[in-house]
Amino acid sequence: MLDYTLLKLIWWLLVCVLLIGFAIMDGHDMGVGALLPFLGRTDNERRVIINTVGPHWDGNQVWFITAGGAVFAAWPLVYATAFSGFYFALMAVLWAMFFRPVGFDYRSKVADPRWRSAWDWGLFVGGAVPSLVFGVAIGNVITGVPFHFEDNMLPVYTGSFWGLFTPFTLLCGVASLSLLLFHGANYLQLRTETQIALRARKVSIVCAFVLAGVLALAGMMLSKIDGYQITSVIQTGEGISPVGKTVLRQVGGWWGNYQRFPLILLLVGLAYAGIVLGLLASLAKRGGIAFIGSAIACAGIILMAGSAIFPFVLPSSSHPDHSLTIWDCVSSQRTLNIMFWVALVMTPIVISYTSWAYRIMRGKVTVDAIEANSKSLY
Repeated sequence: MLDYTLLKLIWWLLVCVLLIGFAIMDGHDMGVGALLPFLGRTDNERRVIINTVGPHWDGNQVWFITAGGAVFAAWPLVYATAFSGFYFALMAVLWAMFFRPVGFDYRSKVADPRWRSAWDWGLFVGGAVPSLVFGVAIGNVITGVPFHFEDNMLPVYTGSFWGLFTPFTLLCGVASLSLLLFHGANYLQLRTETQIALRARKVSIVCAFVLAGVLALAGMMLSKIDGYQITSVIQTGEGISPVGKTVLRQVGGWWGNYQRFPLILLLVGLAYAGIVLGLLASLAKRGGIAFIGSAIACAGIILMAGSAIFPFVLPSSSHPDHSLTIWDCVSSQRTLNIMFWVALVMTPIVISYTSWAYRIMRGKVTVDAIEANSKSLY
């Protein structure tokens, strides 16, 4: 059995990998859905856009489900506490995502333009709302969530739904939305041609500038908000208790990791390198390279945020000493060990079949193909 401390670090990295996989794979699906009503000017053009992601969107949901399952299994206290605090926000995401399966399956079953237009906007909601809310949620994790634990370790959330929306968290939401629109537009450049690809190229260029600016603004705001730092830990015979530590809040505290470990500043460079690569490739009309660039940006931004708050997973703004970290919110050593070996086997399988599916169904989706296969495509 692997060392318990090592397992805790491994599972932090694995959760990051799953979130990156979700952002890259399901992220471009949501970005394409959010762009659907704007980039498709005719019914056939919209069907072209839908069919670029139609064969893959449900398979890409595996990353979302697996990431949620990993948090539940590896960090059960985080799962319980976050779902208490973000309940209405997560329900909004869930209801928005309901539009995706029914929208893909039923949109083209009826020829009525009003029917199809309604489902187009439903797919827009299913892509745009989760993209925005996920960013708002990450912003709240960074600023801290108002919760504490009772004597029986029952998590109690003391905030409100509207309290989730602050200037910084909304800025994070804009960053998330612009990132996935950037990623979706680059995917459409890769998979479409003519006017759709040209429109997607324009969106990609605009989103690249917006994303770069929003990230810079968020970085400046980060130096003005409270960060958290563990100052002491009480070690018991059963390990580290989630409430057995002292946590100091201080303005600009989240920059501490970057000051102590300057090498992680490379993650900031990675995020901006991905944005610049995607922008330059879009300007050069190289959709495939642009997509790689936005995928790199997804990875860089997630790792950048995770490294800033490490080892915290869910800080508490109302009771800082009750903040959850990778050391005290985890499952047992046996559970983490078993899941590690399962993940070691299953993750390459997921990556392999996803790569195979994209390879088999590669190529451009065209209006001519839609017209020739009108009854068999979405």
